[in-house]
Amino acid sequence: MDVGLTDRRVLVTGATGGIGRALTRAFAAEGARVAVAYHRDQAAAQAAVRESGGEQRALAVRYDLADPACGDTAVGAVTDRWGGLDVLVANAIRPPTFRPGAASFEDVPVADWLPFVQDNLGRTVATVQAAVGAMRRGGWGRIVLISTHLVRQGAAGREFYTATKAALHGLASSLAWDVGRDGILVNVVAPGLTLTDRVAAMPRQVRAREAAATPSGRLTTPEEVARAVLFLGSALNGNITGEVLTVAGGH
Repeated sequence: MDVGLTDRRVLVTGATGGIGRALTRAFAAEGARVAVAYHRDQAAAQAAVRESGGEQRALAVRYDLADPACGDTAVGAVTDRWGGLDVLVANAIRPPTFRPGAASFEDVPVADWLPFVQDNLGRTVATVQAAVGAMRRGGWGRIVLISTHLVRQGAAGREFYTATKAALHGLASSLAWDVGRDGILVNVVAPGLTLTDRVAAMPRQVRAREAAATPSGRLTTPEEVARAVLFLGSALNGNITGEVLTVAGGH
């Protein structure tokens, strides 16, 4: 089936982690040109470029959420190379995702949590702004924001992390009204605990407990998350916008 991604220009942030790598593979397999946005692991980014068809079909771009210009830089690198941008998958996150240290929620200083929110939410919004400008010029676009099922379920110690992710849900639902008539669709994918290498290294009882909490009885794979993103980020998605798709085995 042709999903309408041949030669589409795709930017994936956080592209060298478990889910990010699956995302780049999925889009490249459909004929897209993929920009691999990475933070530190340049070797992993270059490996992803090779997997995605080499330098004729893929591009490694540095993307540091601590840098206020990271969105403009990454989108600019794609448009300079390929003349535009069609798809943005905002997957990058700056750790830690748990509350800093052993402090109670009310004891975490503003100076500790505010930079986390500024980097993870503010930089993502700025990246979306840069992407929307490029997509409006092209008259077509798909934006997929990666969140977490914990926004709905909640988890102790994850208050600041889930607050930044929940904000993406509001961003998508409202931005959809602004860009829809320009051919741009904006959605959120919220994975559950996903069987990346990092999760596979967790204690078996932790993984078993999480799997037992799902109707399917197992954890989601990165490839399953990537297929959901691919659908929303392709021409198969004709008119779904402002929505949240949870990929967590029913958890």
